[in-house]
Amino acid sequence: MAMPGARLTRRADYLRVAATRKKAATGGLILQAAPMNPSALSSDPSPAPSFRIGYTCSRKVGNAVARNRARRRLKEAAARLFAHARPGYDYVLIGRSETVSRPFAQLLADLKAALEKLGLYCESEPCPTAGKPS
Repeated sequence: MAMPGARLTRRADYLRVAATRKKAATGGLILQAAPMNPSALSSDPSPAPSFRIGYTCSRKVGNAVARNRARRRLKEAAARLFAHARPGYDYVLIGRSETVSRPFAQLLADLKAALEKLGLYCESEPCPTAGKPS
């Protein structure tokens, strides 16, 4: 599935999202969100993405094989649900040790619950750009 967002690639972007301290933790993942930094997008000549997303897993998740599997599962969950995510935000999905073994349907439910907890989930697809999170 194609994602309408771009990837977070710089460490500074990950740190900026973490510094906002807007996060939701569930059994299978942690979701962090921050409004997009307009100055970071101005250097990119391509059209502005509706959101940007990054994925990370620490060594606590397991060895390299487990971390890569957790990231792949997070990417697939995001591909299925982020059409409902509010645009104009940078998102970071952090894998946990449970991400690897959790049933995929439950992982999707965790991601939806995290988006709802942060007020960034829209029932309609695509999510309207106007307005702040409720």
